[in-house]
Amino acid sequence: MPTTSGPDGRDRSARAVVRVSSPTERRNPRSAELDLMSTRDVLRVINDDDRRVPAAVATVLDEIAVAVELAVTALRAGGRVHYFGAGTSGRLGVLDAAELAPTFNAPDRWFCAHLAGGPEAMWRAVEDAEDDEAGGAAQARECVRAGDLVVGLAASGRTPYVLGALRAATDLGADTVLFCADPDAAAARAVTVFIGVDTGPEVVTGSTRMKAATAQKLVLNGFSTAVMVRLGRVYSNLMIDMVATNAKLRGRMISILVEATGCAEEVAQRALTEADGDLKAALVSLLSGAAVADARAALDRSANQVRGAIALLAS
Repeated sequence: MPTTSGPDGRDRSARAVVRVSSPTERRNPRSAELDLMSTRDVLRVINDDDRRVPAAVATVLDEIAVAVELAVTALRAGGRVHYFGAGTSGRLGVLDAAELAPTFNAPDRWFCAHLAGGPEAMWRAVEDAEDDEAGGAAQARECVRAGDLVVGLAASGRTPYVLGALRAATDLGADTVLFCADPDAAAARAVTVFIGVDTGPEVVTGSTRMKAATAQKLVLNGFSTAVMVRLGRVYSNLMIDMVATNAKLRGRMISILVEATGCAEEVAQRALTEADGDLKAALVSLLSGAAVADARAALDRSANQVRGAIALLAS
């Protein structure tokens, strides 16, 4: 058989072919005449279908809650949460992990995102990366430890790179979660928690950057935010562990102290200065009336929980 080489010199004569049966690969009757519609109608059809996503996510909140508690347990014990994904799924995992440090001052080691094909795959598709089951397993063996939580992100529920990582993680003693857009994915039986969101067929058949990705963004937002809430990184609905990396965020710190305590802006500014920019210590100090040093000590004794620290100071 003659061989055909691609621009990178690799043999193209025997390429694997897989027919995927995930709901995301089916035809969507609501968009069957998409190419005949006006621009406004194309946008309406997409928007109408997108409305189905939050309702689909609502059906798996119990499963997400279990995953949250597993993550909290892992992080409190010194473990980590890992995201493994390919393509759009992997990119959204990277995005979620990257936003946790500036929003919640989460330590870099807490959430680790692994993308099939490496950093280059953030910007363009890396050929066959998602089919590298051995590569996913090898990456998991390099960094996953017993007690960690490994979250697999795969729209179809069958991505070899992701499943390889999940199997290796299980062998290493880590809990595992699979999030996908196929409620009937065969891999559901192989993980600790299965989150199968029924987003149905895409407006553009097979384009999982659409509803499947929207569902994943909602699930990851809910999952990681709930983890941060449980770990004391939120007081009321205020982000009290944020990193002030610009003028807007420095102003937000003052606003948070004013909102949470009812104090004047100059009082909030003074407390923040006395706490060397530590918003949480300043908040506990203002709410309890204690000195900043005592507020910090109480936070250390209460696992960094504001309400717990205030209770200790009150007693």
